[in-house]
Amino acid sequence: MAITAQEVNKLRQMTGAGMMDCKKALTESEGDFEKAVDILRKKGQKVSASRADRETKEGVAVTKVSENGARGVLLTLTCETDFVAKNDGFVTFANELLDLAVEKGASSVEELYALPFENLTVAEKIVEMTGKIGEKIEVSHFEIIEAETVVPYIHSNGKLGVLVGLTNTSGSDVEEAGKDVAMQIAAMNPVALDKDGVDSSVVEREIEVGKEQARAEGKPEEMLEKIALGKLNKFYKENTLLSQSFVKDNNKTIAQYLDGVSKGLTVSAFKRVSIG
Repeated sequence: MAITAQEVNKLRQMTGAGMMDCKKALTESEGDFEKAVDILRKKGQKVSASRADRETKEGVAVTKVSENGARGVLLTLTCETDFVAKNDGFVTFANELLDLAVEKGASSVEELYALPFENLTVAEKIVEMTGKIGEKIEVSHFEIIEAETVVPYIHSNGKLGVLVGLTNTSGSDVEEAGKDVAMQIAAMNPVALDKDGVDSSVVEREIEVGKEQARAEGKPEEMLEKIALGKLNKFYKENTLLSQSFVKDNNKTIAQYLDGVSKGLTVSAFKRVSIG
């Protein structure tokens, strides 16, 4: 049967697929729009499968906090090229997924993918988007923090996001302090909240490195352990959030800065994700 340009354009507007793809789908479905949409989705699935081994090193990071301020979600929607990552439709889709995750209380990527989205599931919608764009698309990070107050931050490049969970937040200027700490996390990339949060394998490695450095400097063997522990304490100070020097005032640690803003104010948890 003959397919008109108007019909092709209508399907293109419905799906966002390419003109020739829409024409082929309508021809194959004999003008049935629902079948044509299914055909395009199936094409999307094939594209998705063929690109499954591609790396998604571009994209956008987005954050949102619940209305009561106690639950924050940070996710990254990633793709293959910077061109797609900067597309308004791609960024809008990332924020739509974020809104849905917050609204429905999704606690994992799997839960997010199972949620309904425009008569599809999120997973199916991502496959459909892959078909339209021609690049692999995925939610690469999905992080949640629950605390008395959660403060979000997105770096200016749009590819790095932070969530900060604060406790003892009854004082004033808490949001601003949380933003300062989030920017500190973005810049300094701490490995943990405090020394108790540092993985034991990291501690062991730092001690061994410290011993080898001291040995190379000709220090006595019986002094190596003590020297290595001193270097470990320096590592804690430089790499754990609450012990780090505050970038805006090097005379204070983050813990001291927060306590000065409001007595007892501190960080209970943080998340930092970066694309690429």
